[in-house]
Amino acid sequence: MSLQSYEAICHQGQIKWLNDCPQVEEARVIVTVLSSEKVAPTRIRHQASPRIAGKGKVLGDIIAPAASVNDWNCAE
Repeated sequence: MSLQSYEAICHQGQIKWLNDCPQVEEARVIVTVLSSEKVAPTRIRHQASPRIAGKGKVLGDIIAPAASVNDWNCAE
């Protein structure tokens, strides 16, 4: 006995094959129900390694740009 996968949609008790259908007279099937509601992806929060925790320093203003606006306009 070999295991093969076929994709289908079951709508009101009727099966509609999405691609090839199995060439058998009778078969036992396992149905997986996929949720149709959209779930918001969970955000992964990264943490710094404990080896570097507390070793960083803030140098200067963290809000203001590091360079003047004229320095950013290098295409002129």
